[in-house]
Amino acid sequence: MIEVRHLSKNFGSTVAVKDVSFDVSRGEVLGFLGPNGAGKSTTMRILTGYIPPTEGTARVAGHDILEDSLSVRRRIGYLPEWAPLYGDMEVIDFLRFIADIRDIPPGETRERIARMVKVCGLEKVVGRVIHHLSRGYRQRVGLAQAMIHDPDILILDEPTSGLDPNQIIEIRELIKEIGRDKTVILSTHILPEVSQTCGRVLIINEGSLIASGAPEELARRFEGRGIVQIAVRGAPRETIETKLAAAPFVDAVRSLHSTGDGLHHFTIQGTETGGLGEKLFRLAVESSWTLAELHVEAATLEDVFRRLTRGENA
Repeated sequence: MIEVRHLSKNFGSTVAVKDVSFDVSRGEVLGFLGPNGAGKSTTMRILTGYIPPTEGTARVAGHDILEDSLSVRRRIGYLPEWAPLYGDMEVIDFLRFIADIRDIPPGETRERIARMVKVCGLEKVVGRVIHHLSRGYRQRVGLAQAMIHDPDILILDEPTSGLDPNQIIEIRELIKEIGRDKTVILSTHILPEVSQTCGRVLIINEGSLIASGAPEELARRFEGRGIVQIAVRGAPRETIETKLAAAPFVDAVRSLHSTGDGLHHFTIQGTETGGLGEKLFRLAVESSWTLAELHVEAATLEDVFRRLTRGENA
């Protein structure tokens, strides 16, 4: 449904997006991640026809974003981080306005609006002026305008921003339902939300695409570089901590606490080599320590994101 090829965007001397290429299939919910200023929003604005690329191009539902921009826009529903709403309009009038400019047939307008009101939980505010709504309700109105024309593709930039936990769960389930037969690109800073919603993740940093894969696949790349918690006895805490820190497979050691029976607890960050737990076990045996506890924490998408955007290779 979406084919991006060598996309670049410069703003003067600033390179916002640099030679980015990727594909998104129908029925796929894609998480688009990156730190602030990485190029996520710029890429999404290019795909939706808001701004042109400096180099490269993309095809959306078979239409070139440069040669057939209008057809692309008809097939996309877009929710930017700050929803573009007319604050002096009532919710119902705003949705009628959007239905009109989206060329929804008059006979279908009432049904489409009713569905969006129900799906987005707008029943309590449908007759209120948008300017008087909370941030969460304005976000819901923005989501309704993005979906009212039943687009093939949804591009959502921080769609759950400002929502309470119950609303976040509702929108998350809605996105997964939509993704069964439509294409969704979801940008968010709530990484557990990505793990629970998206089948695949792209990570962009400083304008360049640096990782792609299923959340669990990306996490597996960092196995062995995760965090291990151990509890040992057999030497003074300072001696154990010094020896752990000197091990070539250890990147960082943090002393947690010690108990009255001489048991010392540590959290250990591994280097890029694998098998951190096994190596710590061998070190304890060689050092004649009693290993009372060893717990390997699996890498999470948050770990992957943090390490990749700080320059560590998977």
